[in-house]
Order: sequence, then C-alpha cells, then structure tokens
Amino acid sequence: MTHKIDTLLAAQGWILADGATGTNLFNMGLEAGDAPEFWNVDHPERIEKLYQSAVEAGSDLFLTNSFGGNASRLKLHDAAKRARELSRVSAELGRNVADKSSREIIVAGSVGPTGEIMAPMGSLTHEIAVEMFHEQADGLKEGGADVLWVETISAPEEYKAAAEAFALVDMPWCGTMSFDTAGRTMMGFTSADLAALVEKLPNPPLAFGANCGVGASDLLRTVQGFVAQGTERPIIAKGNAGIPKYVDGHIHYDGTPELMADYAELARNSGARIIGGCCGTMPEHLAKMREALETRPKGAAPTLEEIVARLGAFSSESDGTGDEADAHRRARRGRRRAT
Repeated sequence: MTHKIDTLLAAQGWILADGATGTNLFNMGLEAGDAPEFWNVDHPERIEKLYQSAVEAGSDLFLTNSFGGNASRLKLHDAAKRARELSRVSAELGRNVADKSSREIIVAGSVGPTGEIMAPMGSLTHEIAVEMFHEQADGLKEGGADVLWVETISAPEEYKAAAEAFALVDMPWCGTMSFDTAGRTMMGFTSADLAALVEKLPNPPLAFGANCGVGASDLLRTVQGFVAQGTERPIIAKGNAGIPKYVDGHIHYDGTPELMADYAELARNSGARIIGGCCGTMPEHLAKMREALETRPKGAAPTLEEIVARLGAFSSESDGTGDEADAHRRARRGRRRAT
C-alpha cells in the first residue's frame, strides 16, 4: 500500500519535516527537568500551538510530543503507567491540527530511546525494550498517527527492538540515529552500518537517516555516507540549528534562518529527501528552509569543502568510516598502550 510519505515524495520530490520540540516548549515555559509529555494533558493548547507553528512555517510532517513517552523515561517522573495514555493524546492533538490544514500533513509518532543500556552491556533486555516500544506505539496508533518515527537512537539493538515493536502494531515507520561521536553514534555505529542494518530488518523502515548529533555540517557528511552505500530508501536529515552555546543562563543554538536555508538546500543536494531540523530549529528557520527548497534548483552533491564553507567546520576529521577512520582508531589505541 502506498503511504502518504511516498505520495508526497512523488509529488514534490522532498518533504519538509518540523523543527525542535524541546527548544520550542522551553520558550513556552517548560522548565528544565520536567517531562514535556505531561503537557499533552495539562496544556494541550500549547502542544497544538507547537504543531500548528510548524505547519504554518511550511512543514509537511511534524513529530508528536512523545519523544520521552516510554515507561523507562516516564518512570523518572513516577508516571511509567501513563506511557500509552500520554502517547495517545500527543497523536490526538496532532491529528486535530493536521486534519484542519488545507494541505496534506503527516503526523509522525515520535519514539525516543529508552535511556537505558541494552544487554549485554546493560540491563535492558530485548524483550523488555520491545514491550516498552510496543506500548508507546499502541498509543500513537490509537491517537491517529500516520507513521511511527523512532529517533536519536545510538544502539543498533534498540533500533531493532523498535522495528519489532512497530511490526506488532502493523504500522509503517521511519527511524533515525544520532551520529554525535566523531561520525559514529555513542555506541560506535556508523552511517554505513545503519544503511546495512535497515536492509536486514524483517520490518524495514519507509525512510531512515540521522537527526541531532553535533551540527549541520557533520550531519550532511553522514547523509552522504548513507548515499555512498547505494540505498534506494528515502534518507532523512534532521540537523541541529548550529552549535549550542551557553548564553545568559540558557542554551542557545547559533544557526541563523539563513544558515538553515543553506543546510536544507545542501541536504537535498546531498541526497536527503525528508529534511527538517532538530535542536534549536524554530518556525523562522523552517520558513526559510521551505523557501530554499521551493526556489533553489536542485544541484550536484556538494563537496565536503563546500559544506564547510557554507555551514562551518566539521567537529572531527573523519565520518567514522573508511581507511582514515581505521588509522585514527589505531593511533588512539597506540596512544593508550603507550600511557
């Protein structure tokens, strides 16, 4: 069956996703340490405003306010038993906003990491991870999400558990990892590793890619890493709006709307087809990104030098793959043995 994502990609070639959830909610008054998911019930008008602001800025797809809505994360707020409820309401609010729009809007049910370490390194078993993701997916499906969307994953084992859970609820899904450690995820996974993994899953995603991470430049290098593997699946690019800096007691991302417009153009030219922002990305960024995608002609894939010239330097010499990365790791091992 053709999904809304496939239909929209066929019609315009790309999809503009949304921006930051946390950054926008903090600007609305969310306090550090509070669970954003509680606002689905306590302040539904603010969550609908969050969704609506993305739509008005030009997003074709937005993620629900359910990133930390699994039992493991909610347990920190004595609310583990509310995982399904809070996820369901997040999708219901999204459905309200999408259905009022004059154009097709895709509601993506956000599913974040559990926050625990998977076995054998940690105590989280595959079975428990599947159960937690299944519970959240049930709620998102019940609330009317069009697609499930697991994001900011570091461990392949957790990605696999999410895929299995999504199969249990018979929902299409998309999935991104965060490559924030010298071109690798925190657990050492590379862009090449993820491109290979999705093809081996019994229930592969509609689209896959990267979100968050370090900065826009690094994320585009990761996107080009996916493309280099020859994947035919749509690639997702959801990069942060610049680099975080501590200003006047608050975290501020230094990416301007103009920089994010360049990022959107370069992401599309690099091979991404679903393009959005992550931390720090506000409606004003999204509006400029939409304008860039609509008005700037598609060009050749940018060189790494062009990405640096337009978006800023990479945070590491390598994207974590290839001979250069192997040499770097050998050098690090040698330094450890020498000390």
